[in-house]
Amino acid sequence: MPDVTKHQSTNAWLVAQGRVLASATVAESRAERRRGMIGEHNPEFALVLPQCQWVHSFGMRCALDVAYLNDESQVVKVQRLAPMRLPLPVRDARTVVEAKAGSFERWGLRVGDVVEVRRT
Repeated sequence: MPDVTKHQSTNAWLVAQGRVLASATVAESRAERRRGMIGEHNPEFALVLPQCQWVHSFGMRCALDVAYLNDESQVVKVQRLAPMRLPLPVRDARTVVEAKAGSFERWGLRVGDVVEVRRT
């Protein structure tokens, strides 16, 4: 049976250096930010978590790529999180972008890139 969640409906695009990286879902509410990608088997979208400096991967079924953006939307840190991990908060972060592990390498996303979230 397919994994159907409310996150599969995207409402934005991630854009960096004039290139569209991926479709994205922006977590609008506290509950959506708190849930993150928990329960996703094979997410085919990115999740944007505004007002966020820290994430965890408890309850995740797959590894994640995580990018931390500062208040100018510049990537200040990227990391790969295996399931059941609790990394330290990133003090300079204001937004977090999560995607399936390997996505950032495919997209060419690196520290220093500026990521724009364009709402649809």
